[in-house]
Amino acid sequence: MIDKKPVLIFGAGGLGATTAEIFQSHGVEVYGFLDDKASLHQTEINYITVLGNTDDERYLGLLSGESCGAFVAIDDPKQRKQLTKKLIEQYQTMPTNAVHGHSIVSPSATLGYGNLLSAGVQLGAGVTLGNHCQLHTRATIDYEAKLGDFVHIGAGSVVGSGVVIEDDAFIGAGVVIISGVKIGKGAKVAIGSVVLSDISAGDTVFGHPARVINT
Repeated sequence: MIDKKPVLIFGAGGLGATTAEIFQSHGVEVYGFLDDKASLHQTEINYITVLGNTDDERYLGLLSGESCGAFVAIDDPKQRKQLTKKLIEQYQTMPTNAVHGHSIVSPSATLGYGNLLSAGVQLGAGVTLGNHCQLHTRATIDYEAKLGDFVHIGAGSVVGSGVVIEDDAFIGAGVVIISGVKIGKGAKVAIGSVVLSDISAGDTVFGHPARVINT
């Protein structure tokens, strides 16, 4: 699930540091960070140098020839999507997966590319995970659930069996989604909510049970 070639990490914040530790734990060399915050340039995070901006051609050139991989560790969804698109279209580089060694992934689960699985994440039998998703600490995805692209699952959330979560949905920390529910594209579920019924695309919900607070 993790490519062993060296990797450039785009984003030097907490998410970048977390991702770097995951790669290093698998024996993958982290070539460096790229981040647009100038004050970070030429500093070190866990002994890894922040080399320059995310558009610095000196380092983006490393992606050519498939000698170096990439991972986008940026929290802001819009920026993350833009950078991912650039890597794929301009540099023919599909971001690699970062899967923590203490996560549990069923042999029958299917993963796309560019996904983050933090410590304690569990993917059950037959789970389908799209591309560029972020699954944070101890998130549980039960059997035969389907997640689209750029889905965010907060720490400690539980996604029930057969749940469908469409592209760009944001699930906050500590959320419970019961089996069989569908979460529409771009929907947001606020922290600690319990989702008992389908959520329409673009809706924001909160509560126990979760109710629409902004459409």
